[in-house]
Amino acid sequence: MAHVVRAALVQATWTGDTESMIAKHVEHAREAARTGAKIIGFQEVFNAPYFCQVQEPEHYRWAEPVPDGPTVTRMRELARETGMVIVVPVFEIEQSGFYYNTAAVIDADGTYLGKYRKHHIPQVKGFWEKYYFKPGNLGWPVFDTKVGKVGVYICYDRHFPEGWRQLGLNGAQLVYNPSATSRGLSAYLWQLEQPAAAVANEYFVAAINRVGREEYGDNDFYGTSYFVDPRGQFVGEVAGDKEEELVVRDLDFDLIEEVRQQWAFYRDRRPDAYEGLVKP
Repeated sequence: MAHVVRAALVQATWTGDTESMIAKHVEHAREAARTGAKIIGFQEVFNAPYFCQVQEPEHYRWAEPVPDGPTVTRMRELARETGMVIVVPVFEIEQSGFYYNTAAVIDADGTYLGKYRKHHIPQVKGFWEKYYFKPGNLGWPVFDTKVGKVGVYICYDRHFPEGWRQLGLNGAQLVYNPSATSRGLSAYLWQLEQPAAAVANEYFVAAINRVGREEYGDNDFYGTSYFVDPRGQFVGEVAGDKEEELVVRDLDFDLIEEVRQQWAFYRDRRPDAYEGLVKP
């Protein structure tokens, strides 16, 4: 019997406040569960605007602890209610002065499995993230969830192949890539990099982007979120570029083993020859 996982993602417009933003993601999750989805992921810092378009201390107010803050606590309740695994990207405060761009992973019974902290932090116009976030320091965890082995790689991380590979080596079958990327900056890369990573590492990728404009800058978030399989093929249609959308797709996890046997990229790796890749 085929091992098919019905998976979901949400590309969302900013509502103007955290309470209503969380509320509409709760409704999207419930709708996904009604369709039979067993896992769902949200966009980068999903419960806040993309405040990194500016560098202002007022935006530290969006940060909260993980896992004991209000958003992750609410998402644990939602996971228990819906029976879904949930990938929850938020602005994390660990202690005073220690802030991270983080995603919590919650199992289908509401168990907090752990978190991923974004490794690669941009500092360019419209994406002033070094003002807010320390680089991630928790490695490349892969979480053993009810649906399978799930990893996370956040936004700007996607430009760096090393993390994609480490997630594959750690056993990932599905990697969520929550993002906030703007039309003018890298739109032509959006449907190139994640499919290439899915092929190179032979797993599924869920690529999530915000959609619309927000009050803190000129970035035009272009949506077009999608799932891509280990052959680099989109699973169903890519989402639109202007409207909020819930995307639900069936992922055949048996394809992972089929592709790994056919292409054998992991067999033919040469880690003994890669020493130069990690020299500063």
